[in-house]
Amino acid sequence: VQLQASGGGLVQAGGSLKLSCAASGSIASPDVMGWYRQSPGKQRELVATITSGGRTNYGDSVKGRFTTSRDKDKNLVYLQMNSLKPEDTAVYYCVYVGRTNTYWGPGTQVTVSS
Repeated sequence: VQLQASGGGLVQAGGSLKLSCAASGSIASPDVMGWYRQSPGKQRELVATITSGGRTNYGDSVKGRFTTSRDKDKNLVYLQMNSLKPEDTAVYYCVYVGRTNTYWGPGTQVTVSS
């Protein structure tokens, strides 16, 4: 499975960004797609995931501000990020969890200025 994310960039605090991730290859339900992030000196942390059945899970720090969704027909997953804070600055990684393996995308930088 190959993953390619897009949509990162620089935004002011309080603003919004939308990330997209396209998956290709051996995609098969049931599976999970989603997002993790990592900032310098910190461990990679959960942002949001969504199952092929539509069940979502969010990290505590983004609940109520971020929303994930997916287009199963196009193998796309999205992350709508609202009310962004400087502490949301990180490299965001798209993830695909299949039946036997987990795949990571190369990451996209999100920078939130104060």
